[in-house]
Amino acid sequence: MAARVKVAVEDLAIRGGSPQFAAPLHVGRPNIGNRERLRARIDDMLDRRWLTNNGPFVQELELQISHLLGVRHCIAVCNATVALEIAARALQLKGEVIVPSFTFIATAHALHWQGITPVFCDVDPATHNLDPRRVEELVSSRTSGIVGVHVWGRPCAVEALTDIAIAHRLRLMFDAAHAFANSYKGRMIGGFGDVEVFSFHATKFFNTFEGGLIATNDDELATKMHLMTNFGFEGYDRVIHLGTNGKMSEISAAMGLTGLESLQEFIGANRENYQAYHAGLHGLPGIKLIQYDETERCNYQYVVLEVNEEEAGIDRDSLVDILHRENVLARRYFYPGCHEMEPYRSRFPEVGLRLPETNRLTRRVMSLPTGTAVDGTAVAAICRIIELSITHSGRLRDALRPAQDSHSSQAPPATQPSAGLPPLPLDHS
Repeated sequence: MAARVKVAVEDLAIRGGSPQFAAPLHVGRPNIGNRERLRARIDDMLDRRWLTNNGPFVQELELQISHLLGVRHCIAVCNATVALEIAARALQLKGEVIVPSFTFIATAHALHWQGITPVFCDVDPATHNLDPRRVEELVSSRTSGIVGVHVWGRPCAVEALTDIAIAHRLRLMFDAAHAFANSYKGRMIGGFGDVEVFSFHATKFFNTFEGGLIATNDDELATKMHLMTNFGFEGYDRVIHLGTNGKMSEISAAMGLTGLESLQEFIGANRENYQAYHAGLHGLPGIKLIQYDETERCNYQYVVLEVNEEEAGIDRDSLVDILHRENVLARRYFYPGCHEMEPYRSRFPEVGLRLPETNRLTRRVMSLPTGTAVDGTAVAAICRIIELSITHSGRLRDALRPAQDSHSSQAPPATQPSAGLPPLPLDHS
């Protein structure tokens, strides 16, 4: 997978050396379960000629995930963005809804698409999740709900957000796109708040090619969301509710059922990679690897660093640039923050002033490759590149300056400095 581990700074591609990897190494490449079982399911689907419309694979997937999460209802859908939209409409959200800006843009878009104003809230610097104290400050007569995001799969401050929602009679929804198969205080994520939404996009450690899922313990909400997912149909030709086409296809469900059979294998690979990164980066100045609670179930889906430029001697964007030249496609997460993207940047130009922690994180956070396409040898090579970059940061400044000069010629966002690389597309849906 990787060439020999680099020994000296001159070996770095930015100094003229050969790239560490011959082919690009992505943050997350799709995990594939047992191909024979997947093909058997696809053949079964083709023989039945039942390709969509709540087929047996979809029903089985919903049932298995309900058991896994310990929730009463699961509704499989075509993607998590549609899941967020359906959940928001079923909860009758309106006016303003408090959300983090430190999240993928779909969290905000799903609300704004329906005429709901996302009110961006700052995050806790330790957890990267919504700061309940800041949430409380933003509640107004226009607020109808709160959307918490379990960033990196680490749970939100569930109790504090629940208390706020109850005190102000607000609906509470969680975007759990990162948190499938994770737990909080021994209870699986999926049953908190009114609803929780999962992403099964191909970039997630567990995927259905493309898909998502809504989990809830509310019988009435579940009935409503099932209807909304299929145009409001009850039975063959009776429409009793406003709805859309949010159905998951049978082939997606077949992929999901196959992935569930390898779920622990996927998690095991993620954990081994995470532990290898932890060992390889330990002691490097200015590099902080996010921590997971080892007492809880965790998918270890993300390997996330915070880069402190003052301590490391190099900024996050330069480090990403160095890694990219080695064919390690590290990502800046979540860059540049929803409040700096359109239409929110134009609509709320001053909102960044109340998001100091979000702005700080968007300048410091990066994600590294993991998953079943990555092994310990690759992780060791990546860690060595980072070590060389930090140890010899002064000698790399001249090589980095052309890229930095090019970026500085572009006008920076209102509340953020210019960045080292343009953001790459990543579908979080």
